[in-house]
Amino acid sequence: MQSDKTIILPSAAPIAPSKRPSRTRLALALAVAAVSDFFAFWATIAPPVQWALDLGTAVALFLILGRRWALLPGLIAEAIPGMGVFPVCDSRSPFHRHL
Repeated sequence: MQSDKTIILPSAAPIAPSKRPSRTRLALALAVAAVSDFFAFWATIAPPVQWALDLGTAVALFLILGRRWALLPGLIAEAIPGMGVFPVCDSRSPFHRHL
């Protein structure tokens, strides 16, 4: 009982394209990153403080930029001490067009 008919099922819910962050959110993210860099300069003598600052910055940027899961691996990699020697920004570049 084979049939040659092709059955196409409609999608249950169409996937809406994600919106880009507003200029206000981008400016806020830049300000958070700048403040974090300023305090990171002074926190180099206390690595646990710098780690907490990096993790807090990653969480803040993740929330400010709209909880985009494609950014999360890059933000986490930036928060890990010693990962600065690797080009982490290249790991996020395939996702930029999907943001």
